[in-house]
Amino acid sequence: MGVLAAARVVTAERVHSPGWVEHAGGRIVAVGWGPRPDARLCPPGATIVPGFVDMHVHGGGGGSYTALDAASVRRARAAHLAHGTTATVASLVTAAPEPLLASVRMLAELAEEGTIDGIHLEGPWISPLRRGAHDAAALRAPDPPELQSLLAAGRGALRMVTLAPELPGALAAIRQLTDAGVVGAVGHTEAGYEEVLAAVRAGASVGTHLFNAMRPVHHREPGPALALLDSPEVTVELIADGVHLHPAVHRQALRLAGAGRVALVSDAMEAAGLGDGEYRLGELAVAVRSGVARLAGADTIAGGTATMDALFRAALAVHEGSPGRQRVPAEAVAASEEAWRSAVRQTATTPARTLGWDHVGDLLPGRRADFVVLDEQAQLLEVFAAGVSVGPGRPAVTPGRES
Repeated sequence: MGVLAAARVVTAERVHSPGWVEHAGGRIVAVGWGPRPDARLCPPGATIVPGFVDMHVHGGGGGSYTALDAASVRRARAAHLAHGTTATVASLVTAAPEPLLASVRMLAELAEEGTIDGIHLEGPWISPLRRGAHDAAALRAPDPPELQSLLAAGRGALRMVTLAPELPGALAAIRQLTDAGVVGAVGHTEAGYEEVLAAVRAGASVGTHLFNAMRPVHHREPGPALALLDSPEVTVELIADGVHLHPAVHRQALRLAGAGRVALVSDAMEAAGLGDGEYRLGELAVAVRSGVARLAGADTIAGGTATMDALFRAALAVHEGSPGRQRVPAEAVAASEEAWRSAVRQTATTPARTLGWDHVGDLLPGRRADFVVLDEQAQLLEVFAAGVSVGPGRPAVTPGRES
């Protein structure tokens, strides 16, 4: 058993200041307010928040979930864990049928051993006009037998599939997926407003990286983004890295949907946590310059390079900042309780609920003891997974009594 105390402990519903988290056997036992004489103390001004849940990520730290290589997958997972992502969905990109099936089989094995928490297929059933950094030669319409083969290969680990609802057979595919307990997501689409609403009626419940790789908003044809925001049952992903979206767009999406429907995602590729250089996303070459990943020789953005701890700070900044402001206040500890709760929902609670996970995503009794310790600037100090410190290397607690 262990008790960790901090100046602030934030859950989706309340802020305990000061607060503490008690855990045993990898699970949270209790969360509370006030002093605990038996607790170990975080550094002054520290905040404990739930471990981050990234429902859309392709790689990081030089590793890739899109590579048919278990060692590369483990490298990516370790890189994001060190940045506070304690639950992750490994996202694949468009590929030909056999390589895609082989990747799902490999990732299913890694899910069974606990390396990853689930699988997301982003493509190949997406619009050629909005494919972004996907291989045009491998795009295709949904095929029920192929979907069934992938569901079988996933062995319960397949959690989400992104597709374009205007493709032939797409609505039937959404029904097939939702009947199998898989989240249907709308993305990389040229669909109109009504077509997206039809997809939602068919069971789609996620908008994949809202505004990115979809038809833009027009005053006579509002398009996918507004259809998804208009649908109360839909969670919208946002890549709040300052590259994919302007902070004002993030702020407006929050006003329209609320933090209970916004899930921040990294969409990270293998360069996340590293510097500029040459990388790959699936079969495509990617060049990272000034932290921005683009297809080699093109202007097309090819995934993100941010990690979830940075997106948490972006959530605080968007809530607290004035229009145009993109940085967290110098003392993030001064952010309002509402801002802290909103950031927790966007980076942990909402994605976990969207994926149907009730064992992670919040600091509640019975949940897995996944939590992150942040300093006064909301910079990451330490990560705990199932109650065990796993990085990133700086001690989160001061010497004291073990409980």
